[in-house]
Amino acid sequence: MSLVKLTIKGISYSQTQNGAYALILNEVDGERKLPIVIGAFEAQSIAIALEKEIKPPRPLTHDLFKNFADRFDIVVKQVIIHKLVDGVFYSSIICERDKIEEIIDARTSDAIALALRFNAPIFTYKNILDKAGIYLSINPSETTNENPDNDNILTPTDTYEEDVVVPADNYSGYSLKELYQKLDEAVQNEDYERAAKIRDEISKKES
Repeated sequence: MSLVKLTIKGISYSQTQNGAYALILNEVDGERKLPIVIGAFEAQSIAIALEKEIKPPRPLTHDLFKNFADRFDIVVKQVIIHKLVDGVFYSSIICERDKIEEIIDARTSDAIALALRFNAPIFTYKNILDKAGIYLSINPSETTNENPDNDNILTPTDTYEEDVVVPADNYSGYSLKELYQKLDEAVQNEDYERAAKIRDEISKKES
């Protein structure tokens, strides 16, 4: 299975669920987005790592892990989101010490928080992105030469729970055609937490 490199596009506060945040991962060589609902603590930790100028007065849990790893010459080489089961993303942290490589199971939110601190790349498998990725159609007329990177996606916000996609109970009564229409609407409105719910319901119906 081929790996697809991802970057962090930003974090969006949930518009429908109090205390939840959507971490948006962006396909490097494409236009698909991978939204993952995370918790407040992990969102805060990721946001702090994204903002290089912010230094908490005392180390957060992920900072402590980084300091510990540095002291014992452990390096995080890469993070791989390797499985998606029942709306839950599973990840592995690939570490190395004394040229010996180890694979550690981790929650996706924790793995990404650590990847940022080690400047390690983030990957997923193509089949996961094919199943869970959201494709955003961009109007070419809205893209200018002055800002070629503007793709009308959310920008990072000051944010702050779990790498579990929220269940899509409210969409079980819709047909696939209706679900795809609602998915398009959610993406266009940049409501990625809602889009993740709809995407999971589509996956259930198509499986």
